[in-house]
Amino acid sequence: MKLASYHNGRRDGQLMLVSKDLTKTVAVPAIAHTMQQLLDAWDLLYPQLNELYEALNAGQMDNAVDFDEARCLSPLPRAYQWADGSAYVNHVELVRKARGAEMPASFWTDPLVYQGGSDSFIAPKADIQMASEEYGIDFESEIAIVTDDVVMGVNSEDATKHIKLLMLVNDVSLRNLIPGELGKGFGFFQSKPSSAFSPIAITPDELGDKWQDSKVHLPLVTHLNSELFGRPNAGVDMTFNFSQLVEHVAKTRPLGAGAIIGSGTISNYDRSAGSSCLAEKRMLEIIADGKASTPFMHFGDTVRIEMFDDNGVSIFGSIDQKVVEYKA
Repeated sequence: MKLASYHNGRRDGQLMLVSKDLTKTVAVPAIAHTMQQLLDAWDLLYPQLNELYEALNAGQMDNAVDFDEARCLSPLPRAYQWADGSAYVNHVELVRKARGAEMPASFWTDPLVYQGGSDSFIAPKADIQMASEEYGIDFESEIAIVTDDVVMGVNSEDATKHIKLLMLVNDVSLRNLIPGELGKGFGFFQSKPSSAFSPIAITPDELGDKWQDSKVHLPLVTHLNSELFGRPNAGVDMTFNFSQLVEHVAKTRPLGAGAIIGSGTISNYDRSAGSSCLAEKRMLEIIADGKASTPFMHFGDTVRIEMFDDNGVSIFGSIDQKVVEYKA
């Protein structure tokens, strides 16, 4: 199933059912008005919604209209929980290597996760507004999952059934603010502004055999200023899968329906696939040349993040954003 949230002047938008080929859409107010409403009663509402999804794909819904990504908010315009991991540990290892730091052995056995702001996500086609280029503006191309209610202490095997939706993410990061914040020993805050999610959220079965072992086995494609920046495969070199991330996040707390958990920056040991953030490319330059030559984003720069099936068809729609100067 493919779902979206259209802008309708309200904080949580209007839940929309979207056809598999992303051409048609229909509102389903008789079932749920918002994505959160659907997630709150997933087991009850999903079978009803799936019947309509099959009818939509068969061209049997007379009230269906053309789908327009430009009208989309992030699928959950706000959420009760946004926890972003760093499941591609080779990425962490690379960043630490560039600054001459050893990586603790625990990084390979215990996931890294930070809790981000979730009260105001950016729409997938909306500008990234920043007050200063001096912040070191970066994109991070990722995948995220959305859960239903998860009990505290869930194990990874049981966690799998709680993964209801998948989305793409641009986890915007302000690299020049990070060292000062982490130096205080209390984690990210100002250095992690609002994130943006793909126009479409999908149920895992939409991926067929590309969803295995709680991983997405497809490249995640990023373009910077219309030039290919990277297409690493999300199913390769993922140290912790999504079920393990759910287990980790729920170790000491339950998760409410609509909790979002991110993969962290997609990264492969095969550097020919490119990168999913500017920081990684800069680290590779430092290791090779002793200094970084790739700048962080400037006002006017654009980033596009998308994933395609084996036939070249977009699965989630695209995150397509421009960095602009914020003026109060």
